[in-house]
Amino acid sequence: MDYNFHWRPVFNKLPDLLEAGLLTLEVSLLSMVIGTVLGLLLALAKLSPLKPARWFAITWIELARNTPALFQLFFFGFGLGAFGWHLSPFLIVLVGLSFNNAGYLAENFRGGFQAVPENQYRAARSLGMTAFQATTRIVIPQVFKIVYHPMTNQMVWAVLMSSLAMMVGYRELAGETQFLASKTFRIFEYFLAAAVIYYVIVKIILGLSRLLAWRLFRYE
Repeated sequence: MDYNFHWRPVFNKLPDLLEAGLLTLEVSLLSMVIGTVLGLLLALAKLSPLKPARWFAITWIELARNTPALFQLFFFGFGLGAFGWHLSPFLIVLVGLSFNNAGYLAENFRGGFQAVPENQYRAARSLGMTAFQATTRIVIPQVFKIVYHPMTNQMVWAVLMSSLAMMVGYRELAGETQFLASKTFRIFEYFLAAAVIYYVIVKIILGLSRLLAWRLFRYE
């Protein structure tokens, strides 16, 4: 193996890589927040007796879960451009990740709703709660407890999937790594450093999720 390792360029650009890592975390967190809200609405729509709402939710979920994430980014990045809608690289990634997260989380939420005994909703209604109060105060908190760990996995998936953003010109961690590597031809060194940063980000997310789970569920 004749490859000579040169780590000095990587160390010199480490602040840029760390800043790009923060951008990765930012867009992933935002997409999870949006995806959680949309996923919850999609789950309710899929369980709704209204056929238009149910079919809309089914279509969204099927497209999000059964097409490549890269194709979804390309659709929002280049497909919408064909209709005159031109999004910035950040919005392309945010919309694409949110669309994908919502599809996966919707199925998690749907399973959570079906796991909550229906008699709890009926009991809340019999105590004088409105349908909205019974759903938001009794059912949904239990749903979030059920889907907490799948949501953590989805957050990790969002961070790792954000690496596809470099394909649409967004310079998060993978995009910045590709940019710097192309300038110095230190491909292995830069991508190895990026892999370590991704690993650390994921471990931090998992550690914080375990701590939060301990605080939330320790008395149950």
